[in-house]
Amino acid sequence: MSAKDAPPPLPEPLLVEVADSHTHLDLQSGTVEEALVKAAAVGVTTVVQVGCDVKGSQWAAETAAAHEHVHAAVALHPNEAPRIVLGDPDGWSRQGARPGGGESALDDALTEIDRLAALPHVRGVGETGLDFFRTGPEGIAAQERSFRAHIEIAKRHGKALVIHDREAHADVLRVLDEEGAPERTVFHCYSGDAAMAEICAAKGYYMSFAGNVTFKNAQHLRDALAVAPLELVLVETDAPFLTPAPYRGRPNAPYLIPVTLRAMAEVRGIDENAMAEAIAVNTARAFDY
Repeated sequence: MSAKDAPPPLPEPLLVEVADSHTHLDLQSGTVEEALVKAAAVGVTTVVQVGCDVKGSQWAAETAAAHEHVHAAVALHPNEAPRIVLGDPDGWSRQGARPGGGESALDDALTEIDRLAALPHVRGVGETGLDFFRTGPEGIAAQERSFRAHIEIAKRHGKALVIHDREAHADVLRVLDEEGAPERTVFHCYSGDAAMAEICAAKGYYMSFAGNVTFKNAQHLRDALAVAPLELVLVETDAPFLTPAPYRGRPNAPYLIPVTLRAMAEVRGIDENAMAEAIAVNTARAFDY
């Protein structure tokens, strides 16, 4: 195993237990049990396992049912919706190449997400939203239709809405305004600037910061974190992606939350225990556990 593929070392444990508000255990190496034990050893005792397609959402729900400290969020990722409708000839997703199934296939997938969203250990509907980075103009209608459907599902079941927003800030905020956001709405891997953070704050949206808040080129994220109300701030790994500095490029996992949380405390000018206490309370409130 090259140094680049080697898991980073365990950080110093946090003294206050926190949650990883967004992770993908199904994309990480090792078992769920191993990931949870490693995370708990450094004070990360709860994780929200997030689905991105029908199979992944079913797996998230099953995993949450089997583990007391795992909560599930279920959804069709914004890049998944156009693939269902139009097809995925390049096999971008883990399902390999597939033909388009049209609008009826999207209806069927959304019906299954709706069924899963009703389960008690499913605490969120997401990650849903808009992604104009990977989906071209031909896929925008399917994305937006899927996003609106997920908002409705979250509201009907009283679940948190978990948003994926990539290069689509204005449109995500517009759709939320048009549909009426659920009572608990989380911007996963918050990617906006300080001005957008003020809009989110005014609307009571949670902002979850990932390892990229530690990247040298991410001053806009630190500026956003500096102005976000502390009671609306969450922390996440989005593992195996977005590993915090100084381990950028190596595999991420929930046990690395302390690295990001300490960087966040520094941005806020508060001690790490105060940061962890706020985040623990906020995550439980956002996901209603």
